[in-house]
Amino acid sequence: MERIDVSILGRDYSLACPADEKEALLAAVRLVDQRMLGVKGSGKISSNERIAVMAAIQIASELLSMRAPDGPLGGVALGDFKRKIDSMNDLLDQVQPPVQAQR
Repeated sequence: MERIDVSILGRDYSLACPADEKEALLAAVRLVDQRMLGVKGSGKISSNERIAVMAAIQIASELLSMRAPDGPLGGVALGDFKRKIDSMNDLLDQVQPPVQAQR
């Protein structure tokens, strides 16, 4: 695990994550910070707790809107697709190693 220090809405946090997930975590921190700053900038909400809740609702709403609308995959989130595809690729690699590029 790697420790990283981040700042969200001017407040510092120390987080731990696997090294291979660091960039994704930093991107998530940037998104949360941007959303919270946007909510705060609207001037309608002043409490950090309420700002965090409103930002979380905005992000959750976007995530839910990214689900497949209808059909056999309706209600499945894009992240679920990626995990399933990655899992299938791993299984295929176990059965037959990837073909090396020919020169």
